Amino acid sequence: MINLALSILFSSLIFIVFKLFYTYKIQTLYAIIANYFVACLVGLFFYKNPVTVSEIPYKPWFTGAFFLGFLFIVVFYVMAKTSQQLGVSVASVATKMSLVIPVVGGISLYNEHLTPLKTLGILLALFAVYFASIKKGKGVFKPKTLVLPFLVFIGSGTIDISLKYLKEAYVSEAEIPLFSSFTFLTAGIFGVIFILIKAKKQPIKVNFKNVVAGIFLGIPNFFSIYYLIKALGESNFSNASIFTINNVAIVLFTTIIGILFFKEKLSSKNWIGISLAICSIILMAM
Repeated sequence: MINLALSILFSSLIFIVFKLFYTYKIQTLYAIIANYFVACLVGLFFYKNPVTVSEIPYKPWFTGAFFLGFLFIVVFYVMAKTSQQLGVSVASVATKMSLVIPVVGGISLYNEHLTPLKTLGILLALFAVYFASIKKGKGVFKPKTLVLPFLVFIGSGTIDISLKYLKEAYVSEAEIPLFSSFTFLTAGIFGVIFILIKAKKQPIKVNFKNVVAGIFLGIPNFFSIYYLIKALGESNFSNASIFTINNVAIVLFTTIIGILFFKEKLSSKNWIGISLAICSIILMAM
């Protein structure tokens, strides 16, 4: 339970950092790429066993980590496009509702059993995410604009279920920092390739402020994944419970942070979402 709580805490800190990006006019794409390299270095710092670069390709989780790194960048890009074209609320809803994928995966792959109370908790979680995320005057999931949110939904859910599968099948407790580091390194490399391709149309401008922002983002980003993977290795919670509590608690905490620190105003629907989120967490933790 402590590992899951720490993952939620660090994920919520990411929200604060992203909010500050707007205040300090940070270029998000460059900061995101810098953050992946920072997260990689943090992971190597916490990995106690000696390792050489030549050993990495022979690790049983190598291919999976490479795939995850690619997904990190692709999903981020699609989320950015969704936020720009349809609004942040749509991207948020699509991301958090993706908890359905690891929940279904846990049932089908690991024969997890859901009690009636936990099933109710998952249903409440979906409604909680929807109501807590929508903003006044913003529509969600219009028929003509389903493609981008659907891709975010699939991508985010695939990342979650892949983390669970790799942890169960290939990643030992001792190698979690190394696995996480390589995944972030791969994401950073793909990010660099992406901006180099963009540089053909738009010249690259390296800004020290973006690098500093990447450092502040990379540290909580690493620990959010690190503690989530550790939580997935605990036997006292099912796959469904972990992902539901994690996603809903992040929505709940980031909403509270928005109220307390950024003076955000909530609609009556948002308050309904918060209430449902609390009920969902209680049911899933029982």
